[in-house]
Amino acid sequence: MSLLKVKRRNASTVRAVSLLFLTRVHYFIDWRSIHTGVVRRIDGPAGFIELEDRMRKLVVSAFISLDGVIQSPGGPEEDPGGEFGLGGWIVPYADDAIGRHLQDLLAQPFELLLGRFTYDIFASYWPRVPADSASRAIADRLNSVPKHVTTHRPDTLDWQNSRALEGDLADAIRALQRQDGADLLTFGSGDMVCQLLAAGLVDELRLLTYPILLGRGKRLFGDDVLASAFTLAHSVGTPGGVLINRYVRNGEVRTGSFGEVD
Repeated sequence: MSLLKVKRRNASTVRAVSLLFLTRVHYFIDWRSIHTGVVRRIDGPAGFIELEDRMRKLVVSAFISLDGVIQSPGGPEEDPGGEFGLGGWIVPYADDAIGRHLQDLLAQPFELLLGRFTYDIFASYWPRVPADSASRAIADRLNSVPKHVTTHRPDTLDWQNSRALEGDLADAIRALQRQDGADLLTFGSGDMVCQLLAAGLVDELRLLTYPILLGRGKRLFGDDVLASAFTLAHSVGTPGGVLINRYVRNGEVRTGSFGEVD
């Protein structure tokens, strides 16, 4: 007899948590998938049952060009590495639609997950936002939430509620995801995000795609990313042509072939 906490979905998509005793009906369970949190469902002759998902998600939010560049979007001084001279490429496209998107994103419970470079940029700005600034509400939000940081200098994390991640990055993130708490939200942090994509740990991508080609610069997706399928859960365009897309991970990449033409 197996005792599992489950979530049953019926035709009306009513969510209910109950205890199921798997005795009379034989269900196939992929225990490896349950352990990793990738697939959480039991299939059987009577339909399927979804396991209650208690892993918190890792959400990556990024400004990205059509050719995949994410370097220095907010200003020339952010990251001029590699003689990148086009910093600030998102500024001409700023509008109310993008502002609403960011407000909605930050309105949900979250904890920040940041690479050290992005952390230093944020820590030098957000605690110093003036009380009468239009950005004060965002500043208060970011200042108050817990912050998990990848760094080799843990004794210099001065921004409130900051803590350094220890050991292997992927292992540290898996441990965080198993803990109780809000979802993990990442901005910038390109090097760290590339490692998370390679480890298959990213659950959602919130991409703001700008209608420009930058030609050079640090890119979000490298050759070492883990092949993964995503579902487009939401998409909206701004008057300036920026696409705001939300992608949710949807298992492995499915392949096929077209029939030969005689």
